[in-house]
Amino acid sequence: MNAVIPFSTALRERSSSAHSTSECDGFMTELLTGSGTRDDYVALVAQHWFIYSALEESAVALRRDPVASVFLSDKLTRLPALEADLAFLLGADWRDLVSPLPTTQAYVSRIRRVAATWPGGFVAHHYTRYLGDLSGGLFIGRLMQRRFGFDTNGIGFFLFGDIADPKAFKSVYREQLDAAPWDDDEKERVIAEVLVAYRFNTELFADLARAKAAQVA
Repeated sequence: MNAVIPFSTALRERSSSAHSTSECDGFMTELLTGSGTRDDYVALVAQHWFIYSALEESAVALRRDPVASVFLSDKLTRLPALEADLAFLLGADWRDLVSPLPTTQAYVSRIRRVAATWPGGFVAHHYTRYLGDLSGGLFIGRLMQRRFGFDTNGIGFFLFGDIADPKAFKSVYREQLDAAPWDDDEKERVIAEVLVAYRFNTELFADLARAKAAQVA
């Protein structure tokens, strides 16, 4: 008899290729290997602010949802850290200096739409962003810290001070995915939405690269 694969495992396996594609994007590769600039990093943080504004504002409305609320934790909240990072990186008037790129606008619209109509879709975006932050994000933060001479200012987004054991936190999150009351059709929909989220991330990196090239031209 074949063992039943836990949903969290199926989700990770089915999205691993999309995850790798996003990680290997040219913009991020340059940023991580040393040819990217401080301005590149600032541009990425600015786009994150729009994305996490949509995620965390939507989360407030889903606090009482029986499915989505299980995955919500104040320990994951990133907006205050992002705002502090941008104030450090750009100054007190940072809100006047940032604007969403086209992919970010589409990404934000997608998050808000699924949050308003489909809790499982919101969980898909929540999973893609926050579990990624607790994995590769921690590494990225340390790398940016060394590369640009930051202390903790400027990389607060990547620091989860309220989560002492990220590995244990992720394990509990995956158990919650496995326990979600979704039938097979709904699980397929959630996996498909995770792939949508990864596609947005990949397209955002392409947008950032185009914006950088336009500034140089």
